[in-house]
This record gives sequence, C-alpha cells and structure tokens, in this order.
Amino acid sequence: MVLTNEMRAFMEEPRFAVLATTMPDGRIQQTVMWYELRDNTIIMNTKAGRVKHQNVHREPRVSVCLEDGYRYMAIDGRVQETIDDQEIAQADILGLARRYHPHRPDEESSFFKREQRETLVISIDKVLANGF
Repeated sequence: MVLTNEMRAFMEEPRFAVLATTMPDGRIQQTVMWYELRDNTIIMNTKAGRVKHQNVHREPRVSVCLEDGYRYMAIDGRVQETIDDQEIAQADILGLARRYHPHRPDEESSFFKREQRETLVISIDKVLANGF
C-alpha cells in the first residue's frame, strides 16, 4: 500500500493509535498505544507477556486505527517482525516516549528499563482513509 504525503504527515503527528488483535476465541482485543511510522511500516512496542503480545504471536493479522475527528485511517496489516533484542526494543520504547513526551527527561522513562520489551513491526497492507 502506498501512503500519500498527506497520510504520512497525519501519521507523523504524535496521536494515539488503537491496535486491534484477535483473542484465541475470536473476540477482538483493542489497546490504545504509541506508534511511529517507520518507512512503510508502523512500529509499536509492548511489554512481553501482555495479551496483545500473546495474540500477535499466535495470529499476526492486526488492525490499527488513527483518528482526528472525521479524519481517520483504518489500517489492515500484519506483524511481520517482532524484535525481542532488548537493546533494540528498549531504544524503540525510549524513542516512542520522547516522541510523545518530548519535554520529559529520559530518566522519567527509566521504568521501561525494568521491563522485558518487544517491538512490533507492522506492515501496511490496506488503508481505509477519510478526510484526505
């Protein structure tokens, strides 16, 4: 899927995203998350062991929704890579923390260092957009 420049600009603003994953019984589980557009993928970061973490390892198909009123993007994709290398995953979560809280010193995000983190690399396969 090719994103337009306007869609990229929208995604580069630090808004929240809703990640939808599938539970073992087929129900949908949603989580509000930080994200970053990285080239033609979306990266997110989670603590290992959380429900979404378990879900994407079992079923990598996901949906991500970004909105600003009537401007929104609903993205279908797949977790194409999970990065559990702690040097990379910790750098990613700290980068996301700086993106969403640029006024805070890095020390305020030190609690992430106590957690086992994992970066999710999500493909952008299909986009339904409104207002672009």
